[in-house]
Amino acid sequence: MRLLEVNDLHTSFFTDAGEVKAVNGVSFNLDRGKVLGIVGESGSGKSVTAYSIMQILAPTGKIVSGSIKLNDQELVGSAEKVMKTVRGNKISIIFQDPMTSLNPTYTIGHQLMEAIILHTKRNRSAAYTQAVEMLRLVNVNEPEKRMKQYPFEFSGGMRQRVMIAMALACEPDILIADEPTTALDVTIQAQILELMHTLQEKLGMAIIMITHDLGVVAQMCDEVVVMYAGSICEQGTAEEIYYNPCHEYTKGLLRSIPAAGSAGNRLQPISGTPIDLLNMPKGCPFAPRCESAMKICLRERCPRMQINEDHLASCWMNVKKGVDDGSIELPGTAGARENAQEGVMAHE
Repeated sequence: MRLLEVNDLHTSFFTDAGEVKAVNGVSFNLDRGKVLGIVGESGSGKSVTAYSIMQILAPTGKIVSGSIKLNDQELVGSAEKVMKTVRGNKISIIFQDPMTSLNPTYTIGHQLMEAIILHTKRNRSAAYTQAVEMLRLVNVNEPEKRMKQYPFEFSGGMRQRVMIAMALACEPDILIADEPTTALDVTIQAQILELMHTLQEKLGMAIIMITHDLGVVAQMCDEVVVMYAGSICEQGTAEEIYYNPCHEYTKGLLRSIPAAGSAGNRLQPISGTPIDLLNMPKGCPFAPRCESAMKICLRERCPRMQINEDHLASCWMNVKKGVDDGSIELPGTAGARENAQEGVMAHE
C-alpha cells in the first residue's frame, strides 16, 4: 500500500546572495512497511527533502513547486492547522543530534509527555503511562526513574533512544530518521539500527532513512535514492544500487568505502568539492568532479533512464553504453543518440 508520493519537488532558500535551489525535481514513492534510504554527501538535499515533507523549513525556505501526497492527501499548500495533525500523528522525525533536539532545562518525562498530549487526546495520566511504555519499548532501563532525569544525565546512545521513543509515541505511519547514528560509536550505532529494525517490523511503519553511511543503507533499506546537488542521480532497490551502480557518483561513493580484506589499500575518495547551489551548471552537476565526464555532460543534463524494472539512473556514461549496445532506448530527447555516441572525454 502506497503511503507517500513525492513528485517533482522543488524547494529553495531565498537569501541575500540569491536563490539556493536545495531540492531540484525530486520524485519517489514510499510503501507501507518499507524502508527507503536517501544517500548523499552533506549539502546534497537529503535533510531539506525531509523538512519539506514535514514542512518545517527555515523562514527563508519555500516549496516552490511539486507535490507531496500522504495517503492521497496533498500536503503542499496545506494550512498549518492541517500540518499539525500530520506531524507526530502520521509522520515523525528523528533529528541528527539528540543533545540539541532535547531541551536541557526539562526532564525527559516532561518532553515525552508534552509530545503525546500535543498530538493525541490523552490526559496527563495516560500520557505518563504511554511515555513510560515507549521508554520501555526502546530498551531504556528503569523507565520510571528515567522520566525524572534530564538529557545531560543520559549517554549519547540513550538520548537517541529517547528521541526514537518520542518520535514513535503517537504511532506514526512514517518515521523519518535524519542521520540517526551520527556521533555514536560503532557498537551503539549497531544497537540503534537493530532497535529501529525491530520496531519497524513490530509496528509495521515505513521509514525514510537519511544518511551518508552506505553501510547503514545496506543493513536497513529496501530501496535507495542517491542524491547530489539537490537532485536524484540514481534510485532503485538496495541490491541494484550496490551490485549494479549506474551513475558515476554512486560508483564513487561505493569506491570510498573500506572493503573487507582491503587492509593496507588506499581508499579512492571523490575528488573536488560539491558545487555551489547558487550557480548551478547547465549540464550534470557532478561533471566537474567526474573522471569519466564527456562534453555532453557539461552541456546537458541526462534524463532519468529506466535501467530495469527496479532501477533508474541519470548518467550520460550509462546512456552511451546503452545506446552503443542497443540495450537502452532514450525517449523524449532530440538528438540524444548522436550526443551519447560522441564519446569524447571532457577532461582529455
